[in-house]
Amino acid sequence: MSDAELVLRSTRVITPEGTRAASVTVAGGTITAVLPYDADVPAGARLEDLGDDVLLPGLVDTHVHVNDPGRTEWEGFWTATRAAAAGGVTTLIDMPLNSVPPTTTVDHLRTKRHVARDKAHVDVGFWGGALPDNVKDLRPLHDAGVFGFKAFLSPSGVDEFPHLDQEQLARSLAEIAGFGGLLIVHAEDPHHLAAAPQQGGPKYADFLASRPRDAEDTAIAHLIAQAKRLDARVHVLHLSSGDALPLIAAARAEGVRITVETCPHYLTLTAEEVPDGASEFKCCPPIREAANQDLLWQALADGTIDCVVTDHSPSTADLKTDDFATAWGGISGLQLSLPAVWTQARARGHGLEDVVRWMSASTARLAGLDRKGAIEAGRDADFAVLAPDQTFTVDPAALQHRNRVTAYAGRTLCGVVKSTWLRGERIVADGAFTEPKGRLLGRTD
Repeated sequence: MSDAELVLRSTRVITPEGTRAASVTVAGGTITAVLPYDADVPAGARLEDLGDDVLLPGLVDTHVHVNDPGRTEWEGFWTATRAAAAGGVTTLIDMPLNSVPPTTTVDHLRTKRHVARDKAHVDVGFWGGALPDNVKDLRPLHDAGVFGFKAFLSPSGVDEFPHLDQEQLARSLAEIAGFGGLLIVHAEDPHHLAAAPQQGGPKYADFLASRPRDAEDTAIAHLIAQAKRLDARVHVLHLSSGDALPLIAAARAEGVRITVETCPHYLTLTAEEVPDGASEFKCCPPIREAANQDLLWQALADGTIDCVVTDHSPSTADLKTDDFATAWGGISGLQLSLPAVWTQARARGHGLEDVVRWMSASTARLAGLDRKGAIEAGRDADFAVLAPDQTFTVDPAALQHRNRVTAYAGRTLCGVVKSTWLRGERIVADGAFTEPKGRLLGRTD
């Protein structure tokens, strides 16, 4: 303990063993010990007494669309990582699409890393993409450090990232399983989507009918069958259909290696409250009914759903038209994910320990980030400091996202992020940011 440079002290520190009063010592950007609250401060160490604010591990968001380069007017590494830092997120993993080029070859990954290098306020990693014609690129991308591969089973919405049919899925998954990789999947069945009514216009009910639950359920069933046949590791992205949960639970009972995420907007917003024409609520799969939301919360409680991530997918405001059929589909929620989930979680009887498990520990485990996701010796000294009982009303003008369109505008949320720390350095406090200190991460970091 004599080499400690910093001590963070709080009456409420969330550790893997539970919440307790503690002093956390830091040296060289790493947590060196979690000590009793009243432990002596080592000579030469700086004490930060947080009082009753909660010290939690920095969140790890494994589903973020930064869109940089190519669609930087939609977002960008500078703005996305500032929004992350403001919300207590210290690590994000960037999705391979909506940027141009997409992260589907080693050269494209190199381009992405070059753009991100000097703009990252938090640590940033990268997913690769699995396309119909890039099976040969998957192993080289894996060797270059991507955390896994994203695939769509229905059209992605951008021409440069086509979806996989079942035969193409089988080929890509076999290749990825061969080197022990992870496939993460947007699971909606294109045939069910094509058969659904497509009316367009401003009515949310019409949009919801166009993305039925059975599209998700069927695609997940197909994915489970492929994963079981190949003994492959797969992950279901942004689950919104509660009807798919029994399929997933049964597959796990049979030994299928499948994990699942959902998103803050599915847990906090409901179809019944979406105004017609309000396409800031549009995402795919869609926000569903309150009864369906209850099933998602139950699945988080029982472990069927592993983690909660944002699927932060912004666009310019002009693409958010009042026609749900043509408006860009994506929710901007990176800065607000922690208070949004905490507000609903506490109302349902969950504690901050649960939120940390869903949004930090489990996401770090999904990506294999062994130094992230917990306050314990040997981990990176990444922290969020939260005033859990303090409330605020969401003002879009206060957001760090490049385009401040948000489905949370005007909502009162519980939990204010007072400061965020990356490897023992405070990177934002009370709205003031340091210069970018984030690192670019690879799968072996």
